[in-house]
Amino acid sequence: MSTIYTRIKKSASRIVSTLCVATCVLGVNQAYAQERDSFKIAWSIYAGWMPWAYADDKGIIDKWADKYGIEIEVVQMNDYIESINQFTAGEFDGCTMTNMDALTIPAAYGVDTTGLILGDYSNGNDGLVLKNADSIEDIKGRNVNLVELSVSHYFLARALDMNGMSERDVTVVNTSDADAVSTFMTNDVTAAAVWNPQLGIILERAEDATEVFTSAEIPGEIIDMMAVKTEVLEANPAFGKALVGAWFETLSLMQGDSEKAKEARTYMATQAGTDLAGYDAQLDDTMLFYTPDSAYEFVSNKDLIGFMDKVRQFSFDKGLLGEASPSPDVVGMEFDDGTVLGDKSNIKLRFDGSYVKMAAEGEL
Repeated sequence: MSTIYTRIKKSASRIVSTLCVATCVLGVNQAYAQERDSFKIAWSIYAGWMPWAYADDKGIIDKWADKYGIEIEVVQMNDYIESINQFTAGEFDGCTMTNMDALTIPAAYGVDTTGLILGDYSNGNDGLVLKNADSIEDIKGRNVNLVELSVSHYFLARALDMNGMSERDVTVVNTSDADAVSTFMTNDVTAAAVWNPQLGIILERAEDATEVFTSAEIPGEIIDMMAVKTEVLEANPAFGKALVGAWFETLSLMQGDSEKAKEARTYMATQAGTDLAGYDAQLDDTMLFYTPDSAYEFVSNKDLIGFMDKVRQFSFDKGLLGEASPSPDVVGMEFDDGTVLGDKSNIKLRFDGSYVKMAAEGEL
């Protein structure tokens, strides 16, 4: 599969990739910093992102796009990292991604990115699974399969640190999220850090698997969001309004025990490869912000600054902000209240709650 860059720690590929993305970014800035009437977003399968599938298929996206006189194409991507690669390269105007991946992929490569909708945080949807184990201490000396340098890698590092260990105690084995289940079922793999729905499938199929650490132990740190190009959003506020309006309409439809709500969640479950009970179980492990008020409370809370400080420190330690970066400050991050972490002259990741606030105040 063609990508703009890989997540493998090889200096040569990083240098070539940086040059390629830098060239793409120049083109993106010139092409997208203008008023437009058509847009393209990408999403991949994850419990907190399944509402995008429903909103697209049931015409909710089209309804809100029509309201603002625009068109929005919604594309499902089978490979999560590839979707962000393509967003970074300019293929998409918006893309579902985690907070860490927004920082280390588009933002670190110079693409000014805005967290438009911070939809949820993982509250158990990410798990560390071991075979034939009683506790996390049994991970010592094992290979751990995960998407290297992704949020799963961060999750592993936090799990080890909180239990008196470090990455020196394990060996990370890079594994695509699409291959997480099949590799875990082999005899060679005895440990993995994965997210749902793969996590649930592994726990269901592997009788010798035990979940020894979950993201519920680091609440608020693994955030799932719809990120958009800042230049596109600034030039086209209708794009942001339509996405936010469609998102919260969909979330309002899927809540509760009404037949309509069950129908919506059943659709999402099917698209995610599970059933209603399985999807509801995944939602139980997701702190999904069902209302604009709760979403705005999260994005405007100063705790977000602390969460992102942890993420940027990890990213810097792993060389994900650029191997020549002198400090975690190299990429500036701006928060809803105007606070900036890092270089104020190089702000490339923004958390903007203004559109969600419009929804909360009934102004969309």
